[in-house]
Amino acid sequence: MTSDVALETLGDAAPRRVRELARLGPVAQLRAGRLPRRLAQLALGLVLYGVTLAMLIRATLGNASWDVLHQGLASHLPMSIGTAVIVMSLVVLLLWIPLREMPGLGTIANSFVVGLVADATLRVLAAPDVMWGRVLLMVGGVVLNALATALYIGSQFGPGPRDGLMTGLHRRTGLSIRVVRTALEVSVVAIGWTLGGVVGIGTVLYTLAIGPLVQLMLPRFIVELDETSAHSGRVVAPR
Repeated sequence: MTSDVALETLGDAAPRRVRELARLGPVAQLRAGRLPRRLAQLALGLVLYGVTLAMLIRATLGNASWDVLHQGLASHLPMSIGTAVIVMSLVVLLLWIPLREMPGLGTIANSFVVGLVADATLRVLAAPDVMWGRVLLMVGGVVLNALATALYIGSQFGPGPRDGLMTGLHRRTGLSIRVVRTALEVSVVAIGWTLGGVVGIGTVLYTLAIGPLVQLMLPRFIVELDETSAHSGRVVAPR
């Protein structure tokens, strides 16, 4: 939903900066400045996202919402969960077309990095033997997954395929990120469950908590862009 741009004047000679999500094309994203900070935040967010997906799987208390779908697909096709993440990313990108979302470096990187990191983490991370360890892994996975989402979206290199679907629907419908994200999570869980994906208390926790957590964290990690860069596309305030 479009909002008035909040500007902070840093001095008469300094450029004003905008702390909002800007819809920038791939070239504009690279020209928007603060590249070292933004690239580091993007990389950290994507790696952390893949790690947290593996954490939730190893907790064995129910997969993250999209991973219920990924696991369901992997059970019917000759592929790992990480490969299913990559394949589903490419499928979801097709849904961007009617939403007119703009892909970027973050979109492409997300499509491949998250799945590869998830598979690598699953190879070295074992499921805890005790219940309290599994619960901690589950809760930590949910909270850190929200942090990972806020980090890479806030880097202003474009959302990943699934989160682009979320922000696109948020922008087109005017509904809050919390409502849109929760609706998407419930939908993919239902589809994944019918395909044989594992659903449990971890799935319920993730489905209900991830939207509010992302909404809470995202504004704190949006990298400020110069006013001229931000205004090259529509500016959206997370809410």
